[in-house]
Amino acid sequence: MSGEVVYLVFALPILSFIIILAFLRPLFKGRPKVSSYLGIALTGISFVLSLLLLLGVYSGKDLAASPLLWLNLGNVDIKFGAIIDGLVAIMLVVVTFISLLVQIYSVGYMRGDPAYHRYFALVSLFTGSMVGLVMASNLFWLFAFWELVGLCSYLLIGFWFDRPAAANAAKKAFIVTRVGDFGLLGAVILLFTQTGTLDIGSLHILATSGALAGSVLSWATIGILMGAMGKSAQFPLHVWLPDAMEGPTPVSALIHAATMVAAGVFLIARMYPLFEYSPNLKIVAIVGGFTAIFAATMALVMNDIKKVLAYSTISQLGYMFLGLGMGGVSVGIFHLFNHAFFKALLFLGAGSVGHATNTFDMRQMGGLGKKMPWTFACFVIASLSLAGIYPLSGFWSKDEIISSASEEPVLFYMALVTVFFTAFYMFRVVFMTFSGSYRGEKEHLHESHKEMVIPMVILAVLSVFSGFFNLNGGFAHLLGETDVETMGIFEVLSHPAAIISLLVALLGIFLAYAVYKKQWLSAAGLTRVFYPFYTLFSKKYWIDTFYEDILVRRFLVNGVFEFFSLFDRYVIDGLVNGAAKAATGVFVFFNYFDHYVVDGLVNGIGGAAKSVGKSLRHLETGQLQLYGAFIVLGIVVIVMTIFIVEVLV
Repeated sequence: MSGEVVYLVFALPILSFIIILAFLRPLFKGRPKVSSYLGIALTGISFVLSLLLLLGVYSGKDLAASPLLWLNLGNVDIKFGAIIDGLVAIMLVVVTFISLLVQIYSVGYMRGDPAYHRYFALVSLFTGSMVGLVMASNLFWLFAFWELVGLCSYLLIGFWFDRPAAANAAKKAFIVTRVGDFGLLGAVILLFTQTGTLDIGSLHILATSGALAGSVLSWATIGILMGAMGKSAQFPLHVWLPDAMEGPTPVSALIHAATMVAAGVFLIARMYPLFEYSPNLKIVAIVGGFTAIFAATMALVMNDIKKVLAYSTISQLGYMFLGLGMGGVSVGIFHLFNHAFFKALLFLGAGSVGHATNTFDMRQMGGLGKKMPWTFACFVIASLSLAGIYPLSGFWSKDEIISSASEEPVLFYMALVTVFFTAFYMFRVVFMTFSGSYRGEKEHLHESHKEMVIPMVILAVLSVFSGFFNLNGGFAHLLGETDVETMGIFEVLSHPAAIISLLVALLGIFLAYAVYKKQWLSAAGLTRVFYPFYTLFSKKYWIDTFYEDILVRRFLVNGVFEFFSLFDRYVIDGLVNGAAKAATGVFVFFNYFDHYVVDGLVNGIGGAAKSVGKSLRHLETGQLQLYGAFIVLGIVVIVMTIFIVEVLV
């Protein structure tokens, strides 16, 4: 198989986007499913090709894709190139596979939506853009696709743009992520000006050889980290992701749980040699460890099921950052790989219950386990995997992160507390949603359509077994790591960190069971006891309030408006009034000049001419004798003049 296949993986979703918008949308308005069939078919082919690439890389085949000439500017060729390695192969499979399942799920979820064509066109565009980001061989194209997936996120969050909340959430996501993107753009410019190249492989070589070092490397990695923090919603740029839940739930599963939000993790992994030789790798771990526990605290008190999952996603992305900073590429990316399956499943499960109950408020749910058994079973499996319960997939990757964090006691204990919180808030969701009696208004609840159930079942299977991929170090070897500790399926239980994290997770599940299932402890009573913490968490640490009310409205809007108002009053108006006064003075000056100089000169010349004429007119007497005398006198004068001149000469 040729390495050029990777370009086809990228081209097929883009082709789907073009065909849907240009042809299917105007020609098949009454048959919207045509768009979904095309998107599913082309994404399915992309997935199969991605799987073949993964198998080729795993088997050790030397796959390479020749760069494609994009633009020629004189002697400069701008090329579009692709990297084919283990990291790219894994990401391609995750992106195309989750996109395929989400599009199948969306056939049922988006049924009857008037913008059905537009939805599948945008999902196809996002899939192609994410593939382009993953395979880009230079930072120019990586940044271009980085911005394009941000645009797709904006368009899909605000998909129902007639809802003010969706429109505002889309703007918030776009603006907040731009802050991080500014840092990434600065890093790209800095690297190009200092090295003369944006080729990722060349930058890796420069970093490992020491040619790229010092302050340049430090500032470049800080800029890259800023971009990653924005896209992966790490503190303090995390505030956009919970609001992004205003978009369709399948979008949340694809973009805001499994793929786009993981782009920041992928970026750090892609540029890992730069971080490895800079002093900022530890900062990646600190940002991740803090964000993991910080977001988990807010997930404890949310009542909107999608908001709980949103804060959970932020927390798990923090885990990935912690894994990258402490354990290396394979540790962070392995959790990204497993997390994509069980978190996408959780969002699809949330969409399933929301579709049935017409709400995402867990206080209006309950008793859905009997009404929706497939959704219930899949959701419980995903929750167990997310909580890190042995032997599900989440256990294996989370165990590696916690083990790598054991070198730093503070980060290790933060990770363990996060494990407890994660298990508690996920089973709080399970018991509030699926156990007890139904508390809502809608009756005749039933299981979702088969188009929605089948993708959930597939993801549930992967949520159980995907962790086995690294039992013998296969995942790490795929990423080019040779010094890997291999461990069997039972040997891991002899690891102290694994035992501790498992016990902590089981304790969190038990506490949720005691409070929300058996009610041995009162949720209201716990709220009263921990009311200051409950208020802090439910108000989201007032960070959104600070950003929106103080920073944006009072400072940027009111403050900047007041500044420009004063500037207009004292500067612009002053300049205008000064100019007006100056113009008035100039007018007075020229008025005087015109009156006394120009008019005086003209009148003086006219008066002089008049006086001369008046004097000369007396010479015109009309007497011929006088005229003859003057003629004779003139002749005498002329003759005398000639005579004098001749004599003198």
